[in-house]
Amino acid sequence: MAVKTKKKKDAGQMANLTKGFFKENPIFVFLLGLCPALAVTGTVETSLGMGLLVIFVLVSSNVVVSLIKDFIPREVKIPSYIVVISTFVTIVGLLTEAYAPLLFASLGIFLPLIVVNCLILGRAESYASKNNVLSSAIDGLGMGLGFLGAMVVIGFFREFLSTGAIAYGVYLPLPFEGSLMNLEFYIFNMGAFGGAAGGFLVIGIILGILNMFAIAKRNKKDRERQQMIEEKKRIALERKRQKELESAGGQA
Repeated sequence: MAVKTKKKKDAGQMANLTKGFFKENPIFVFLLGLCPALAVTGTVETSLGMGLLVIFVLVSSNVVVSLIKDFIPREVKIPSYIVVISTFVTIVGLLTEAYAPLLFASLGIFLPLIVVNCLILGRAESYASKNNVLSSAIDGLGMGLGFLGAMVVIGFFREFLSTGAIAYGVYLPLPFEGSLMNLEFYIFNMGAFGGAAGGFLVIGIILGILNMFAIAKRNKKDRERQQMIEEKKRIALERKRQKELESAGGQA
């Protein structure tokens, strides 16, 4: 019994960790954090940098909110959560400015605006304030990784379509610098994808593709459900006919 309970608990924690990847992805499903998704995803590095900072703030704030949730009066919950989140945003802002000044300059106002990111405040209110520390940390990590993955995907397509290459070591403090996939074809030199309009276009196309797969999956389930209903009706009708034949034979 104890082994089954442990396995069930482990499965629940794994589901809690992975839900942010696809099923509850902050950007592609809930459409949260679209401002940074449009503003700082011009390159993979800035997307990766913002994603990592959000993960740190999200996990840290979830842990602290879970620890102090029983001591916060109901009337000041949201202001208290904002104070907690602001503290960690200040920390990552100072560290980024000190160790990755180019990333800090590139993120600009969107780094301090992490404080009002609906994803972080929403997880603090809807999850961390109602669950234990471990579950809250895992939830924050899972949702943060989902946010990071979505940002990097958007940044990859925007940078590749606008420059034909993926640069590294420009904004992040890496010991090396260069670029990958250096293609100079005209189709991969569309500078518009580096701007906000390109961000809207890339996000819209990705959302359209994901919705197409979701609709196809839902239609498939509907067809399978309808086939199952028709099969049950057919079996019930055959049984009814069989009983009628047996009844008619008995009367004869």
